[in-house]
Amino acid sequence: MTTFIVTGTDTGIGKTVFSAGLTQALQATYWKPVQAGLEEETDSEFVGRLSGQTVLPEAHRLGMPASPHLSAEAEGAIIDPNALTLPDVTGPLVVEGAGGLMVPVNRQTLYIDIFARWQKPVILCARTQLGTINHTLLSLQALRTAGCDVHGVAFIGDPEPEVEQTIVDFGQTRRLGRLPMLPELNPDTLQAAFARAFPAEAFHV
Repeated sequence: MTTFIVTGTDTGIGKTVFSAGLTQALQATYWKPVQAGLEEETDSEFVGRLSGQTVLPEAHRLGMPASPHLSAEAEGAIIDPNALTLPDVTGPLVVEGAGGLMVPVNRQTLYIDIFARWQKPVILCARTQLGTINHTLLSLQALRTAGCDVHGVAFIGDPEPEVEQTIVDFGQTRRLGRLPMLPELNPDTLQAAFARAFPAEAFHV
């Protein structure tokens, strides 16, 4: 079974759009362990709508749109990171974190700690806007220090070839491709854009 963990350098950079495209491309099952914020379309609902693939229920659904540890505390809930185990599915699995690597799950555990325990390939999503070199290199360093297997970087946004190559060189990582921002986002436009942006071999393990 191929399992990819999708994380990002920050929140709001297009990580969930990428996750939907990857889930669709691999004909995978999608799972987001913790959802914080329920007033708008959730990430699981978004990925299900765009990918048309199986979406597993979240382990925790929290109302307040905030870091999971704060959202859980606001509801009197407890997130036990040891109970967040990868689901047993048939075929590929795409698992999406929340925000960046250093987002707390509770007062003792960060997302990166859970990723390190899972020991599955991590895809780091990075925007191509100003500041991305610093954020991406710090994230790559953190992943490797934690003992995570970095599969590569997926860029999101307008083309910035020199910036992207700088990250690849200094980060000693693989450029998986670049997904542009789509003015019209639906299953068909995402599928076409993802196929153009990422060669199939980018996700071979």
